[in-house]
Amino acid sequence: MAIRNNFNSLFQKFEKKYATHNLIEVSKSALLANLEIFKKISDASVIPVLKSNAYGHGIRLTAEALKDQDIPYIAVDGYFEALRIREVSSQPILIMGAIMPENYKKIKYEKFAFVVDNKTSINALGKTGKRVKVHLECNTGMNRYGAKPDELPELVGLILQYNNLELEGIMSHLADSDGSDEQTVADAVKMYDKCVEKVLSMGAKPTLFHVAQTAGVLKAKSKYANAFRLGIGLYGINPFPANHKLHSSLSGLRPALRLTSTLTKVINLKKGDSVSYNYTFKAPKDMTIGIFPLGYYEGHNRELSNKGSVKIKDTFCPVVGRICMNHTMIDLNDSNGEVGSRVVIYSNNPKDKNSIDAIAQEFDLFNYGLLTALSHDIRKTLVE
Repeated sequence: MAIRNNFNSLFQKFEKKYATHNLIEVSKSALLANLEIFKKISDASVIPVLKSNAYGHGIRLTAEALKDQDIPYIAVDGYFEALRIREVSSQPILIMGAIMPENYKKIKYEKFAFVVDNKTSINALGKTGKRVKVHLECNTGMNRYGAKPDELPELVGLILQYNNLELEGIMSHLADSDGSDEQTVADAVKMYDKCVEKVLSMGAKPTLFHVAQTAGVLKAKSKYANAFRLGIGLYGINPFPANHKLHSSLSGLRPALRLTSTLTKVINLKKGDSVSYNYTFKAPKDMTIGIFPLGYYEGHNRELSNKGSVKIKDTFCPVVGRICMNHTMIDLNDSNGEVGSRVVIYSNNPKDKNSIDAIAQEFDLFNYGLLTALSHDIRKTLVE
């Protein structure tokens, strides 16, 4: 771990000296404003979810922005993510993903808790002899992870056998919280409440109960839930489609991420000249195009080839030709773009047609996927 920390420190010093064409800016004020919106929606405690590199926003950066917040846990998928957060924050961390059983004995457990749903993980944690907090996940219809109701007595009994294990939490994950059928959520919550009651009847005394994620907090009415996990909403993305009746309830969310690049070349084309692979675009007239060094490897979705647009100052410039692995070409004819001009690929203004939500809606793309596809290699900076 010391070697890794030394490498990260050296890399960060190098980064500060080395200018970059591509940049992700993450707004701390937007993250905190979004957090406050959800605190006002519910009296339950908020557990921010920073898995998958904080939904593309940068896990260390986001943890740094949240490090002074009074929260019970930060939730992640894996232990490696927890270690990244621990570099900048001492807040408790809930690790929700599967871990190889043999690795439990190698883990440091201070301020970490683990989600469990099977005997193998419980036994592995119990046999470490270390004091460990666990959250038992119940399956309420997702049929992914989570223990089925009839498995709970055996699992709870096993946890209680180990003196070093503390059953701190009961949780579930709603399969249809952002859908239009409210009954699916009601049925899942009803099952969750029954699971909680079964666990409590066995003498366990958990203190944290969480069933809902971002969308679910507006729908899930559990008599036990005293916390919820805030994922996509933390980053200012509305989990409900524009035609959903609850979309307006979260209209105040502020997108926290802005992705920019730099024009590195400008080319004059003659009518009939083609652009990029497979000749999918041919200039309909004499025109000027610009190239910036960010493509599908960096996370610019290839489905936006010949369809999407980016912004230079106040002008939207259409993408022309196939988006390449590390390059994108755009029509500059209606802009003043020149070499060195800043290009906004994903805007943090929800009214812009190149905002994450606008792109997802117009081209039937998954907003979560657009964010999590962003490369770890892109420089990220925290701004106000």
